[in-house]
Amino acid sequence: MYKKEYEDIIGLPHHVSKVHPQMSIYDRAAQFSPFAALTGHEAAIQETARLTEEQAELNEDKKEELNEKLQELMAHAEEHLAVTVTYFKPDDRKEGGKYETVTGTFRKIRDYDKMFILEDGTHIACDMIHELEICH
Repeated sequence: MYKKEYEDIIGLPHHVSKVHPQMSIYDRAAQFSPFAALTGHEAAIQETARLTEEQAELNEDKKEELNEKLQELMAHAEEHLAVTVTYFKPDDRKEGGKYETVTGTFRKIRDYDKMFILEDGTHIACDMIHELEICH
């Protein structure tokens, strides 16, 4: 059964180190777990599968309507009007984005960067606004 060349060590007791603590059964088993050669692969697949939308191009009538509503808001900014804004939010990691809708109190439109600002601090680029409803 055993080769003759190992007969001298077959009967020896199992070695227990006096310097290193004995490894737990859990840690010993972990040594033999599968090698994760593709770390991050699952996350990459999920990111690729995540859907985004393209930003819809507004027609001239819709642009005109939005412009009129923005002008109305600027004219009545001191009234703190409630608004509901649907806007396109570009995705940080891939092409496209998604449409989001927020409701809040209009604060101002910052001229130098055309930023639509709500009282809660939400900033929306004016060219990303898709729909705007003023709640009187």
